[in-house]
Amino acid sequence: MAALQVLSVVSEIFPLVKTGGLADVAGALPGALAAEGVEMRTVVPGYPAVKAALEAPKTVARIADLFGGPATIVAARAAGLDLFVVDAPHLFDRPGNPYHDGDGVDWPDNPFRFAGLARAAAEVGLGAVDGFRPAVVHTHDWQTGLTAAYMEYDGRDRPGTVATIHNLAFQGQYPKELLAPLGLPPHAWGVEGVEYYDTIGYLKAALRMSDRITTVSPTYAAEIRSGEGGMGLAGLLAGRAEVVSGILNGIDTDVWDPAKDPLLPNHYDAVSSWSRRGNKSALQRRFKLRADRQAMVFGVVSRLSWQKGLDMVLEGIETILACGGQLALLGSGDRDLVAGFRRAAAAHPGRVGCIIGYDESLAHLIQAGADVLLVPSRFEPCGLTQLCALRYGAIPLVTRVGGLADTIIDANEMALEAGTGTGIMFTPPNVDMFRAAVQRAAGLYEDQDVWQRLIRNAMRTDVSWARSAARYAALYRGLVAERGG
Repeated sequence: MAALQVLSVVSEIFPLVKTGGLADVAGALPGALAAEGVEMRTVVPGYPAVKAALEAPKTVARIADLFGGPATIVAARAAGLDLFVVDAPHLFDRPGNPYHDGDGVDWPDNPFRFAGLARAAAEVGLGAVDGFRPAVVHTHDWQTGLTAAYMEYDGRDRPGTVATIHNLAFQGQYPKELLAPLGLPPHAWGVEGVEYYDTIGYLKAALRMSDRITTVSPTYAAEIRSGEGGMGLAGLLAGRAEVVSGILNGIDTDVWDPAKDPLLPNHYDAVSSWSRRGNKSALQRRFKLRADRQAMVFGVVSRLSWQKGLDMVLEGIETILACGGQLALLGSGDRDLVAGFRRAAAAHPGRVGCIIGYDESLAHLIQAGADVLLVPSRFEPCGLTQLCALRYGAIPLVTRVGGLADTIIDANEMALEAGTGTGIMFTPPNVDMFRAAVQRAAGLYEDQDVWQRLIRNAMRTDVSWARSAARYAALYRGLVAERGG
């Protein structure tokens, strides 16, 4: 049976360009789907880092004017991925972060940059590349949201469409005066089109016009159909509930493998998890924490934001220290939180260490050396950090929301009796409950037999893409069959 051809459209992809979990998903899903008989090729912007990595690039289509300049669509492989790269220097040839400048200010032409990505993807989806006509076009988040709209308003026979929400908080809203400059027809303006609270809604367009909507965990799929969780889109999503589903993310278990991870000083698996101790010592050295094998190290790898609950961690540091713990934090984000963690590190040398920014090797070391990985998000579509923590034996301490609720088994008394616990959960997300969860973790840590059992349970959890890839493949095939393909 011939492979099902699917076109994925993303604004970032690991290992070429990454700001968050979307890139990890985009980079891992094609390989996981290959085992399900799905051939996935990915459309990405031609950022400098992407273009520098291309192997044997070949121009396969041209666009005379893509919002201010010519563009070519280049087919190539890079890092084992099959790509269509939108080479439009006037839109994408900028160093650094793909979304904003060095001061964190969004590029002013972002509405055209990501409309350009969507417009080019729509052309590929409609057959612009000889020999490639996908049965399904799969878009991700607001940056690719207009893809479905461009195909819908084009009028030609289009492929099936799937839109995945990785984080509903980011929706892409721009002034209605851009309707014509973006190449959208007048009849696109309306509640059945791209109009969203008197703006052009990029994500809203995808959710209105795509044949299927997925998000990255079953619990989050339910949460976003509620008034609070829906963030203005609950009514639309509730009205389309029959096409909304939640499919958990996985992680690339070849990249995240403590038995052979080249970024770790000590390798180990669920049987030899005692070897984590060498990584813990390396972590303490790297973050200038006191060398103490008995100290309970709490790790953070996160964007420093209110959504991620890092204000609770900052307020709860005294509880961590009172339990004899240490904190190793890696992240960047809200300036007040950055300043607060820097003050905490200065006030508690040897017990609190923070490195502002992101470093892939440090992220791996924290997962491999920390005893507990803190993920106290107020909402979390899926989360990948806690999946990496399970894989590496850092016990996740999480809020009971979204994908965190779907991936962690709370080590309560009944779970401990049944031998099934893999982490520590708390709810509601406030600092008092966070402190109580920290104290509960410290109590469990005191009984090392129980703690080592938690580590083994965590490391034996299947966090791969296997089950989720099968669900995506079934979704694609069901959609194609429904459309008569």
